[in-house]
Amino acid sequence: MTTQKLQSEDSRLNDRYSVLLPTYNERDNLPIIVWLLVKCFTESGYDYEIVIIDDGSPDGTLEVAKQLEKIYGSDKILLRPRPKKLGLGTAYVHGMQHATGNFIIIMDADLSHHPKFIPEFIRKREMGNYDIVSGTRYTGNGGVHGWDLKRKLISRSANFITQVLLRPGASDLTGSFRLYRKDILQKLVEKCVSKGYVFQMEMIVRARQLGFTIGEVPITFVDRVYGESKLGGNEIVSFLKGLLTLFTTV
Repeated sequence: MTTQKLQSEDSRLNDRYSVLLPTYNERDNLPIIVWLLVKCFTESGYDYEIVIIDDGSPDGTLEVAKQLEKIYGSDKILLRPRPKKLGLGTAYVHGMQHATGNFIIIMDADLSHHPKFIPEFIRKREMGNYDIVSGTRYTGNGGVHGWDLKRKLISRSANFITQVLLRPGASDLTGSFRLYRKDILQKLVEKCVSKGYVFQMEMIVRARQLGFTIGEVPITFVDRVYGESKLGGNEIVSFLKGLLTLFTTV
């Protein structure tokens, strides 16, 4: 066995993956996504922790999270709540401040992103030594389930316009299922100025600008089962404004 291979295996043994789960009104979904995450990491053998950042959910999400902490242990479930909704970008910053892993996984808590893809993300990163691995709905066997035609058209159109204007070097800019090296994510967050859904798009554009490497893994996005979608007219307007800002400044 070569010295390089031994060093690679030693590094893998020391790797820890911190999953950041921003939540707002996810009391029904949270126990399921946490169970799936624990199952995924236990079976794959990777070291992990789940950082739950609840933004003052009125439906009792934090109380459910406290019960999950008792079930799985405070070494695996870290509760870092905030008093109110303060934005997705700041939720990641808040979560990173408490994360102990050298890799960060961001994903939705509403069951849109299945943890079964996480081992594929990790293998992709290890094979290509990527700084970022992003889930994509638009290449290979990736796709979307549960959306009506209108929402699919909106998503496809937004992604197409973004590709034409920004040429990001990645096929899915608006997705939010990704794996980052922690130090890379910290650098990107410092550079990003967008909020809401545009934040995810800017992260990839800034990564390209800074010369970070990006790998992609096809995923299946499934529309939420419980709760209401947080995508509305205001978010679409914000997306278009953010896109124009990135086009003119990046």
